[in-house]
Amino acid sequence: MELEKRVSKSGEAEIEKQICPKKIKRGGLRTMPFILELFIAHLTSLAQSVQAAFSWLGQLALATKLKTGVGSEICDRFAGVGFYANMITYLTQQLNMPLVQASNILTNFGGTSSLTPLMGALIADSFAGQFWTIAFGSIFYELGFIAITMSAIIPKLHPKPCPTQVNCQEATTHQLWVLYLALLLTSIGTGGIRPCVVTFAANQFDMTKSGVASRKWNYFNLYYFCMGLATLTALTVIVYIQDNVGWGWGLGIPTISMGISIIAFVVGYPLYYRPKPGGSPLVRMCQVVVAAWKKRNLPMPNDAALLYENKELDALISVDGRLLHTEQFPWLDKAAIATEGVTKESIPPNLWNISTVHRVEELKSIIRVLPIWSAGILLVTASSHQSSFVLQQARSMDRHLSHSFQIPPASLSIFSIVTMLTGLALYERVLVPFVRKFTHNPSGLTCLQRMGIGYVINIFATLIASFTEQKRKSVASKYGLLDQPSATIPISVFWLVPQYCVHGLAEVFMNVGHLEFLYDQAPESMRSTAAALYCLTTSLGNYLGTMVVTLVHAYTGKQGNWLPDRNINKGHLEYYYLLVTGIQVLNFIYYVVCALLYRYKPLEQEKEFNKEDHESFTKLSKKEDGV
Repeated sequence: MELEKRVSKSGEAEIEKQICPKKIKRGGLRTMPFILELFIAHLTSLAQSVQAAFSWLGQLALATKLKTGVGSEICDRFAGVGFYANMITYLTQQLNMPLVQASNILTNFGGTSSLTPLMGALIADSFAGQFWTIAFGSIFYELGFIAITMSAIIPKLHPKPCPTQVNCQEATTHQLWVLYLALLLTSIGTGGIRPCVVTFAANQFDMTKSGVASRKWNYFNLYYFCMGLATLTALTVIVYIQDNVGWGWGLGIPTISMGISIIAFVVGYPLYYRPKPGGSPLVRMCQVVVAAWKKRNLPMPNDAALLYENKELDALISVDGRLLHTEQFPWLDKAAIATEGVTKESIPPNLWNISTVHRVEELKSIIRVLPIWSAGILLVTASSHQSSFVLQQARSMDRHLSHSFQIPPASLSIFSIVTMLTGLALYERVLVPFVRKFTHNPSGLTCLQRMGIGYVINIFATLIASFTEQKRKSVASKYGLLDQPSATIPISVFWLVPQYCVHGLAEVFMNVGHLEFLYDQAPESMRSTAAALYCLTTSLGNYLGTMVVTLVHAYTGKQGNWLPDRNINKGHLEYYYLLVTGIQVLNFIYYVVCALLYRYKPLEQEKEFNKEDHESFTKLSKKEDGV
């Protein structure tokens, strides 16, 4: 495993050093039979058309230890996207909900699903550990899948079909409660899965600067690439089944897939490297604030070296290295003032009275990250309802590829995914080597630069969406179809492709850069919490998006409403997209200011391992890069 990371001067780390050869054997190729092969076999039985793609995915995975948990995450992503991608159709066509109500339900569900990871991350970082948090979260996730599948299969759990979408019987109260229960269970399950899987897999690597620089690939790019492949499969195979075979199979297959992923993930338990939780990060941050407040009237020492440090006390939460003192937020440094009776040789002190420099800097790191993190909220707000509205646009357009085959509306997202996959490959193999010549940065661009480019690209995506909607409505008006919500407008659905492609390109820069930034800049003991912050961005953005859509719907009047309930042909969706574009421009200006003022965290890395350990680590690294 990560020999550089596992060795420190503490007694516990010395014990871990002695068993290091065992840790090197964990993860890697041995996890393949338990995690990835079940997934590949399962998908092969679903669609021969994706067999070649996942065969290549298997070869790609040989180059890394990414599969220690990510194979399970791929199966989870396959199930989750297959469940969520076409839910707007299920709610409006099967449960006969009005468009705005259905869109708000899904947005609120997305918001809740992105809020629960914060609790899951705190549980994982505090006492449960990442593995068990993922395992129990997956069980709740599966129960939610079972509930929604039952609602589609059992006639009493959904209203009668209404193909005309006129005077439809909406879902009853008890039918809606089954839906809400399913969404609640999946939200709870997401809380255990989403913040932990990406960091659990990353923990199998040496993620120090030297480790990252020595590799020819970027973990986060590869992670997103694998997730994109799973998403692409769900958007083609599962959505087609939902639209053309039935919702029982369309929801049942993701349910079965999720069940397989749980079994495979648990079977691989002996092979994973499982870092020990270092105690509640929330408690540690509170201790720093309380200690600083208690000593608010004490003068600061002239030399920062006089502030309290305790390597043994911080051993579990500073495996990558201790955070160095910074001059920002000096009032927090008072928590580390060593008062009478507290010395560096003392037994661990009362941490509500004194904190180490490392713990103070943990809190500072989180405070520094928050402004950059918050810029992502309005970005999510801007795009939170676009999937719902774009699907309704697509449903009204000509979707025929031949006389007998139509593209399912939800499958249009494949253009975004394909663009993202292509963009990630080109970014990794073309852009990074080229830019590296000028920046001398192993990653090519910094995370902040990468995110900024993503923000700009996404502005153009919503601007294109506005122009496309104007074109769609002009054709509908030309053929007298504005008053016919169920009619097919003679305009190709491929007019929507450019905005999907631009969104996919923006994701290459924004989403991957955002996740990598939070992982890199958060304290190592709070990385699950950092991943949860990434999810919390989605949560707050979705809730704010619901508020924006509700206000637009309420205050644009009954005549000429921008977002009508049943007939988008009579609305002004193009105005909504222009509003979204304006929001993103203001948000980008805010982001640039925050990025210019940001200061990266300083980290002291300790590398104290013997020659035998170094040779083992070098061999393993060469083997990984050479496959």
